[in-house]
Amino acid sequence: MQLQIKYFGLLAEITHCDEETIEFSKSQVSELLEELYLKYPSLKQKDFKVAQNHEIVSTDSNITNPEIALLPPFSGG
Repeated sequence: MQLQIKYFGLLAEITHCDEETIEFSKSQVSELLEELYLKYPSLKQKDFKVAQNHEIVSTDSNITNPEIALLPPFSGG
């Protein structure tokens, strides 16, 4: 399946893009992260949340939406 990955803040700086489309054949968020860590090793050292369907999901969640967002921690109020 094709996934559209959106990167925000520092994560966009690390990947040098705001979004990209990738081919992905597995089913869990953790498997997607493993693939992204291979492509962007610096991501592994950063703290971020994964969202799909506009909700934060855990790494053991199944991918149910072709659009995934990686969200860094936000400061402010």
